[in-house]
Amino acid sequence: MSTDTPVPAEPRFRYTARLASEIEQAWQDRWEELGTFHAPNPVGDLAGDTTDSTFYVLDMFPYPSGKGLHVGHPLGYIATDVVGRYQRMKGKNVLHALAYDAFGLPAEQYAVQTGQHPRVTTEENIANMRRQLRRLGLGHDERRSFATTDTDYVRWTQWIFLQMYHAWYDTDAERPGGGRGAARPISELEVAFADGTRPTPSGRAWADMDADERAAALDAHRLAYVSDAPVNWCPGLGTVLANEEVTADGRSERGNYPVFKRNLRQWMMRITAYADRLVDDLDHIDWPEKVRTMQRNWIGRSEGAIVSFALPSRVSAGEAPGGAADLALDVFTTRPDTLFGATFMVLAPEHPLLDDAVPASWPAGTQESWTGGHASPAEAVAAYRAQAAAKTDEERQEEGRTKTGVFTGAFATNPVNGAQLPVFVADYVLMGYGTGAIMAVPGGDARDYEFAQTYGLDVVHTVQPPAEHVEGAWTGEGEIINSANDQISLNGMGVAEAKAAITEWLQARGLGEARTTYRLRDWLFSRQRYWGEPFPVVYDEEGRVHALPEEMLPVDLPEVPDYSPRTFDADDATSSPEPPLGRAEDWVNVELDLGDGVRTYRRDTNTMPNWAGSCWYELRYLDPANTERLVDPANEQYWMGPTAEKSCGGADLYVGGVEHAVLHLLYARFWQKVLFDLGHVSSVEPFHKLFNQGYIQAYAFADARGQYVPADEVEEVAAEDGSGEVSYRWQGQVVTREYGKMGKSLKNIVTPDDMYEAYGADTFRLYEMSMGPLDLSRPWDTRAVVGSQRFLQRLWRNVVDEETGDLVVTDEPADEETRRLVARTITDVETEMAAMRINTAIARLIVLNNHLTGLAASPREAVEPLLLMLAPVAPHIAEELWRRLGHEGSLAHEPFPVADPALLVEDTVTCVVQVAGKLRDKLEVPVSIDAAELERLALETPGVKRALGDRGIRKVIVRAPKLVNVVPA
Repeated sequence: MSTDTPVPAEPRFRYTARLASEIEQAWQDRWEELGTFHAPNPVGDLAGDTTDSTFYVLDMFPYPSGKGLHVGHPLGYIATDVVGRYQRMKGKNVLHALAYDAFGLPAEQYAVQTGQHPRVTTEENIANMRRQLRRLGLGHDERRSFATTDTDYVRWTQWIFLQMYHAWYDTDAERPGGGRGAARPISELEVAFADGTRPTPSGRAWADMDADERAAALDAHRLAYVSDAPVNWCPGLGTVLANEEVTADGRSERGNYPVFKRNLRQWMMRITAYADRLVDDLDHIDWPEKVRTMQRNWIGRSEGAIVSFALPSRVSAGEAPGGAADLALDVFTTRPDTLFGATFMVLAPEHPLLDDAVPASWPAGTQESWTGGHASPAEAVAAYRAQAAAKTDEERQEEGRTKTGVFTGAFATNPVNGAQLPVFVADYVLMGYGTGAIMAVPGGDARDYEFAQTYGLDVVHTVQPPAEHVEGAWTGEGEIINSANDQISLNGMGVAEAKAAITEWLQARGLGEARTTYRLRDWLFSRQRYWGEPFPVVYDEEGRVHALPEEMLPVDLPEVPDYSPRTFDADDATSSPEPPLGRAEDWVNVELDLGDGVRTYRRDTNTMPNWAGSCWYELRYLDPANTERLVDPANEQYWMGPTAEKSCGGADLYVGGVEHAVLHLLYARFWQKVLFDLGHVSSVEPFHKLFNQGYIQAYAFADARGQYVPADEVEEVAAEDGSGEVSYRWQGQVVTREYGKMGKSLKNIVTPDDMYEAYGADTFRLYEMSMGPLDLSRPWDTRAVVGSQRFLQRLWRNVVDEETGDLVVTDEPADEETRRLVARTITDVETEMAAMRINTAIARLIVLNNHLTGLAASPREAVEPLLLMLAPVAPHIAEELWRRLGHEGSLAHEPFPVADPALLVEDTVTCVVQVAGKLRDKLEVPVSIDAAELERLALETPGVKRALGDRGIRKVIVRAPKLVNVVPA
């Protein structure tokens, strides 16, 4: 006879992971069948009832990784789903969709390794990600989903590129909605050149120019143009990179490969034309200040002046500087008021004037320390240039690095006092910023002061330092000193007044002018890769660009025998890119009739960066099947058009990581403004409100050898001495804990699939949303997930008998306490949800649910509002219980509950009773109690009597009904 104790059978209707899974997948199928989350458009194939006001919520475009999702990835997706569901219940027509940013390096690098076409890999990854996200129960309109690799989407990306190619930025144009400066069709510029209303860049008459000259004149203004200029060449990735894709230490953001400067012929986007608008419009959108600051800093708008210094052309040793052969050395400075304090000049190693201004020999009296040990200025400059070429921009500007240089042998003339300033070349000055030259004022700049000390150069203060300032540069405010000539004196002025005065003086004499400069550089738009959008252009035998007509779009990628760029020596700065498309000779060389008869052309073998597709996807969601237009104006205006609340228009809410602040977000704003100028959209900005979610990170554990062990097998062990300290053990051995990313190599990955199997999607959603404020990062703890599951199990038991499946909800009226708690919960949850404080909204629901648990039976009038409030966070269980309560259809469109105002009026209030300002007791009193009665009750409390003891009372301060303060004698 067996002595084993029988295991009791699990209640049939208990809310377990198995039951949760059945419920969740059934409702996901039901939502899809009913089109529950379909958002109607005003016009087109998705047209429907659009009487409701709109709410357009966006997630940052996901890339479909082959690794699938871990539990950190869905945080933002769950949050936007919660917000979208809440807004839908508030009566809004909610547009929420998800597509895939499917071009990019990972799929191509996998193709290089395996030979499998990137499209196959990408589509497999998308299918897996769709499966994982569908199982999460996200309320997306699946009709609006796509991938940037879809042929129809590629067509419109190429179409937008052509809009930019056929456009220029007219600083005099009246902008829609007010303001000057807008993109206009290039045909208008051609007409202006032809009729003489606008001079050509060369000054020659349009009629006298040949085809090449005319093309060059137009290309100099196009928003998309080809440039032969220094670019960021990354041999390790086999492609060039935009400035924004290079890290602060001069390496590729993806892969961490070294990046070198090379001159290559590449497509560029003239984003610099929009620099002012990109800065100014930040004031009109609801974004986190840190992101706006990052964009302002990246654009780097600086107000100042261009000052022209005379620089002799190849003077020989001993010749007096100056004369007819002088070159103009232009310098941009934000501090023209310090011009009298300039004691030397510094040029970037790449500055073109170095080719014309370096004399044959050292001037008499040149200090040996200035020469770098070289026999002539030419030798010194050549050697220094070679040395600088081996460094990245970031290395050259590294903080704390000693600033060094060599004398060029030339002297420049200071225009305000005629002083002869020695001209140095130094690598801490970059050609890409300002004019590539600086006037050095060691009395007002710490970097210049350091350089002056190294080379024994003069230091002149032009701003009076305070008395306590002993030595070094003074960079603060003060009265201008040492700044006068026979025609102007700045002495005694403040800095701002002196800036204006000296700029006006320079401008009147043709020696300078006020100028605004920018750190932002035009966007490098070519990539030497296969897996990207081909450029919709061809080149003729002379190398001239010809844009393809719209009817020839899209230009699809051809098959190639090899996907790899042929330059994978990551450290070979001299290597050259060989794009994989160049191997598809039959595709590259093509016969077309572009209006001049059939001719042979050559296609561009570069592709667009993956940023191209992510610059405009928010518009494709609005009208995903439109084959006639980028987006129908009625649909764009309906979802994204300007309103009183969002003057620049855009999506109502955009959620994603802060890491895209100066990549995707800047690029997307640029494209939106071009499309706005050209009349294709009504919204000036793509995203009205931006919310940066935090990250879910994880603990990893390593043994004594430094090898990682499975995090889910580690036990936390409390110290036996009761100190409260804990240690971590795996299979009996002590391991160390570290905090950071999730990763397979760290053996701490937890996937959504793991959570679905162990707890169900609703528990997973609830846990992620209750972990803390959405904008803060937090550690994942699988053991804590059970707390969220218990809350849902208690909720289930408050409605369903676990043994029979019958309802345990009463239709009898709720007691007064319950009704008031429900009303307060509705008000509080509404407040928290509107502010995206989802975690605190959940806390309010837990309080209400716990209250119901303590009742003999749950009142329907309390349960139903609880389910409606919970539905945005845990929609499947809320739907199931709503159905079991006798309601037909989905609660997704049920109105959010409204609190009875009468129940929010408190009949009683807690009165704080103090003695000498310290809390001694509390009273629950009627709201209407008068001061005399409240004083009497307070003096009778045990706490007051104990605090007073034998002391008398000097006075009693009563603030009925909430405060009584007794002041002892």
